[in-house]
Amino acid sequence: MAASPKPSLSAGDLAAIDGQLAATDRLLEQNYPGDDGSRQPVHTVYVPADRFTPSFAADWGAEALAAANAHGGLEKLGALLGQDAALAEAVAPRVEAKLASEPIEDLRLDFEDGFGDRGDDAEDAAAVAAASAVAAAAAAGSAPPFIGIRFKCFEAATRSRGLRTLDLFVSGLAAAGELPEGLVLTLPKVTTVAQVKAMDYAVSRLEEVHSLPAGRLRFEVQVETPQLILGPEGTSPVAQLPHAVPGRISGLHYGTYDYSASLQISAEYQSMEHPVADFAKEVMQLAVAGTGIRLSDGSTNIIPVGDNVENAWQLHGRLVRRSLERGYYQGWDLHPAQLPSRFAATYAFYRQGLPAAAARLRTYVERDNAEQTEGGVMDEPATARALAAFVLRGVQCGAVGAEEVQALAGVGIPQLTGLAHPRLATTSNS
Repeated sequence: MAASPKPSLSAGDLAAIDGQLAATDRLLEQNYPGDDGSRQPVHTVYVPADRFTPSFAADWGAEALAAANAHGGLEKLGALLGQDAALAEAVAPRVEAKLASEPIEDLRLDFEDGFGDRGDDAEDAAAVAAASAVAAAAAAGSAPPFIGIRFKCFEAATRSRGLRTLDLFVSGLAAAGELPEGLVLTLPKVTTVAQVKAMDYAVSRLEEVHSLPAGRLRFEVQVETPQLILGPEGTSPVAQLPHAVPGRISGLHYGTYDYSASLQISAEYQSMEHPVADFAKEVMQLAVAGTGIRLSDGSTNIIPVGDNVENAWQLHGRLVRRSLERGYYQGWDLHPAQLPSRFAATYAFYRQGLPAAAARLRTYVERDNAEQTEGGVMDEPATARALAAFVLRGVQCGAVGAEEVQALAGVGIPQLTGLAHPRLATTSNS
């Protein structure tokens, strides 16, 4: 009988390989932590900063529902968006409940394009008032779960003004007490890595001054310039951002109209689905894969008002669905009448995909070995993670209920979360 083969690589060889890959191990651990499993809002609403009031979200919800009811109701809207009768019937009450309880998931008080240049005294006063209003709304429970400001960009002409507004707002919140849990800060019109490093410095100093934990003030980067997609050296600055300020950036938001205009796309053809938009968003998607940084698509400026309501709803619903299918789970809304189509299209997306995703998850969880499959599909762990993440997003946004997931997939929300984010489950159990 032949002797069993013995390993040829010595302990020294293995140690040498470990040494060669130590830097890679650190990079993967520190810079590619994956998604943190927390809720991502399905949209961001932008409003001029001085228009925010404690009742703002509820007012938008009431306007949104009134707009839907004025044009035949939410089931008719579902039919406009291509939903069959059963799906529209299932989606409509969920959208109605959403518009009543949480019509805005993420709100940005805008000091940039939506505010303009009103002079320093006016913007100072508005920044102080915004901090007070946000703190009051958060304390009263009327603020959206995610809320913050977009200030002016770090180009030379507006840098000082943007930093002052950021400072006044954050300092005002800190003076009022605990910062809102869902605080979000948005840095617009970024063109270079250096601007993001400057933002990192600014929020780090604010953390120090106000005795906040290091890393508490994370921020979004708006991708609105071609220079961030392709830099002067022929590299992609946006791909460098997660590694230039690890852990500091929470999201990349695509800016439909600034980006399109920068590439000389005529106004008639500026759109979330123009080829230049798709290219930029694919680069963004590659740049942050595995980093835990979230992505948001932009907006459409075709608003459901006047004689164009139904056409605008159909367009918006189609664009929302298109983004979801491409892995962009968030987008911008600009008007209350866009909320019904946002939630109707989003809920339909998750409800349509739930039965198949849940069945595959059940098979994955229950099978005894890799040879046992159902429906001719044998999913790998990576696919199971994607299936679980899809279902979990549906639960988090209100499209499906935990009891539905339990019935269809045979898993509760803790197990679903563990399947979607196994690294988190391993960390919590260690």
